[in-house]
Amino acid sequence: QVQLVESGGGLAQAGESLTLSCAASGRTLSGYVMRWFRRAPGKEREFVASITWTLGNTFYADSAKGRFTISRDRAKSTVYLQMNALKPEDTAVYYCNLQSDWGQGTQVTVSS
Repeated sequence: QVQLVESGGGLAQAGESLTLSCAASGRTLSGYVMRWFRRAPGKEREFVASITWTLGNTFYADSAKGRFTISRDRAKSTVYLQMNALKPEDTAVYYCNLQSDWGQGTQVTVSS
């Protein structure tokens, strides 16, 4: 089982940027896919972005394309989500995911 710890959430104004981090421990990450999800108030959890740990291939939800960038630091076993041009609709709890393991989430609140 892997432990995932998110950080970096907070309050931002529309148009600003935030970077989320997810530190992983407890297992090797090679060959796996790391994902970011989010859950907005009153909505289902939705996929945001993913990255393959070994090759760094990325994939984004339409809502994240052009604004969000997922990356990873293999030496630190950490995945990042750089979020630019934030919108109020980006307000959500953001979760890091690896297979069946989830972090505790970090709150992002964007004011207009």
